[in-house]
Amino acid sequence: MNGKPVIELKGVGKTYGMDEVTVQALRDINLRIMKEEFVAIMGPSGSGKSTMLNMVGLLDRPTKGKILLNGVDIATLNDSELSRLRGGRIGFVFQFFNLYPTLTAKENIELPMMILEKGKEEREAKSTKLLKMVGLEARANHLPAQLSGGERQRVAICRALANDPPLLLADEPTGNLDSKTGDDIITFLTGLVKEHHVTVVMVTHDPHLARRAERVITMKDGKIMEDR
Repeated sequence: MNGKPVIELKGVGKTYGMDEVTVQALRDINLRIMKEEFVAIMGPSGSGKSTMLNMVGLLDRPTKGKILLNGVDIATLNDSELSRLRGGRIGFVFQFFNLYPTLTAKENIELPMMILEKGKEEREAKSTKLLKMVGLEARANHLPAQLSGGERQRVAICRALANDPPLLLADEPTGNLDSKTGDDIITFLTGLVKEHHVTVVMVTHDPHLARRAERVITMKDGKIMEDR
């Protein structure tokens, strides 16, 4: 880890209006996530942890405050610029894998590269390399329904890494897996930080898994209650 923040939230607040009810999902969040950190975000349902992840992942804009990605204020970017930045700089891993059921493992991994208009040769070489890295090269042409939960999550992680993002966001990445497979996924994420210099931010409800991270942020009522 070095001293340069990958992403920084300054005084960030997020308010949602539903009919006549206003919900304050985040309240005055100040957060710096440094390069090559493994950060776990914990908190009860409704604490704001998923909204926080959406902010870090540039999936939503704050109602107040600033979000800086590598020093760039995202408020200065239009939606198209923001989408392209997100596609190239941030990888996403979800609890329910979100793989396209009609695409093979290899095709699912190549999809983010197609969106950024990378050539066929580059896509094939990168997807093959990633599948080999997670021990799934023999499953390249299998559809998601033909893979186990752990295999699907490994394919989803490969897809998230397809464009070499410096930042990987994982939303309950083990929530749909048994404890042994979940531990294996966390071990793999830890290896990404140490060996591939990726910054990982993970939302989890599991204290056992959170302890595997080097930094744990605990949230409640839209605020950071503890950062250790």
